Amino acid sequence: MIETFPNPSPGRDYTILHVCPEFTSVCPKTGQPDFATIELEYVPDQLCIELKSLKLYYYSFRNEGIYFEAVINRLLEELSAACKPRKMRVVGRFNVRGGISSVVTAEL
Repeated sequence: MIETFPNPSPGRDYTILHVCPEFTSVCPKTGQPDFATIELEYVPDQLCIELKSLKLYYYSFRNEGIYFEAVINRLLEELSAACKPRKMRVVGRFNVRGGISSVVTAEL
């Protein structure tokens, strides 16, 4: 569960950027681990995301078989549902696998 807390400055637009360089999930095709840096950038409205719950939420993907594109879109959907931001962007910078690195971005 993603916890939130009241935005201390709801009358002002400002940007929050959280970077997690240790995100892992599992490739559903090969069963091999996928490693990524996740960048969560958002302009809060009434709520902000609490960091410990964000970390635990990210860790919940460690054993889940999910494609890059699906995980980034799911992060956007679930995180935006939790805090209902004015704007949000999620970027996944996935490490090289098979000679190719991937960057997936989703935003609202």
